[in-house]
Amino acid sequence: MHFPVHGPFRGRPWPGEGLKNRIFQGFRIIDRAMANLLTTLRLALLLVAVALAYAASPWLRLAVTGLVAVVFALDGIDGWVARRRGEASLLGSLYDIAADRVVENVLWIVLADLDAVPVWVPLVFVARGSLVDAVRAELAGRGVAPFEGVRGRLARFLVASRAMRGAYGTVKAVAILAGFAVLPWPELDPASWRAWGGAAEAAVLALAALAVLMNLLRGLPVLVEFATRRSA
Repeated sequence: MHFPVHGPFRGRPWPGEGLKNRIFQGFRIIDRAMANLLTTLRLALLLVAVALAYAASPWLRLAVTGLVAVVFALDGIDGWVARRRGEASLLGSLYDIAADRVVENVLWIVLADLDAVPVWVPLVFVARGSLVDAVRAELAGRGVAPFEGVRGRLARFLVASRAMRGAYGTVKAVAILAGFAVLPWPELDPASWRAWGGAAEAAVLALAALAVLMNLLRGLPVLVEFATRRSA
């Protein structure tokens, strides 16, 4: 844009032109990275959920359940957005998996700290995640996508199939949501907690154990194939 009139800006760009271009460029960058921004939003909401989990009010602690549900919902949405908008990439996939790992580890640790699940639950998730992520980092250095590091039919089903990933994600989400839903129950309704609290705690433990089992089943093929390939 140029000013066709006499004065200090005659024949020279409008001073705000550079700012306008930078703003438009910023919007284009945001538009091209929408999936990664949704992943970042998940991490921000996670911090809010953790803060509320330690609030004095049982109603605020109950709100954690809804907030965590949004975090899990965004996990599916960011992947869909990446595929829909052509934003899928090796870097984006690694960032999404890293965010998944942060979300699940933090939530399990908080649940263990609040005595909703045994401490061995987060320990298994952290140990398994660290080993599998180390393998995936090595494979990523060779340009191999996270779910392409296994070859056997059973291994691919356990690790990469949408059915298994969906089932595991559902069990994990339900277990974590149930854990946070149970925590404020004794204060919100002591009478019903005395009647059903024991069954609720047993259900949370069973769901957590099932999530641990599926977590190990999905991680073992990655470690076995990597070790076999390295020793061959």
